[in-house]
Amino acid sequence: MNGTSNKPEIIFKEEQRFRQLWLWVFVILASVIPWLGLIIQVILGQKLGNNPAPDWIIILMWLVFGVGLPLFFYSIRLITEVHRDGIHIRFFPFHRKFKIFQFAEIESFAARQYKPIREYGGWGIRYSLGGMAYNVYGNKGVQLVLKSKKKILVGTQRPEEFYQAIVKGASKIAK
Repeated sequence: MNGTSNKPEIIFKEEQRFRQLWLWVFVILASVIPWLGLIIQVILGQKLGNNPAPDWIIILMWLVFGVGLPLFFYSIRLITEVHRDGIHIRFFPFHRKFKIFQFAEIESFAARQYKPIREYGGWGIRYSLGGMAYNVYGNKGVQLVLKSKKKILVGTQRPEEFYQAIVKGASKIAK
């Protein structure tokens, strides 16, 4: 902390969102159907099918899938920060607070390239035999090995900068 503020010094900060084209195509296609239903049945007054759903169901489906689903996927983000005490990770909106990996509990770390689908089954908060991963895009990250032997991979678009921030932060603890 510096002398003028109670906020901790942030050595590194990165905020990432899902950017995979295939994912956004799926989200947009899933939201188009409720939009069409709203326009055709509720706005234009043409009933859909032989046994149409009531307008309130169409509006509810539009709110949940036409509006809510795209907003939900847009709101998801992985926030990674390196402070003087450790690595802070928040996968919003799933984590209410930052998950903190103290430098004192980290045995080793290395920047590396990985295979998200093969090693972790995809992107997100992932668990596998190889450990845990927090990732939203790409195939680069920093692998942490905790003193408990637990492995944590943190995806990043700036692996060298993230790695160097950990080196800097960990060296401040060692002093």
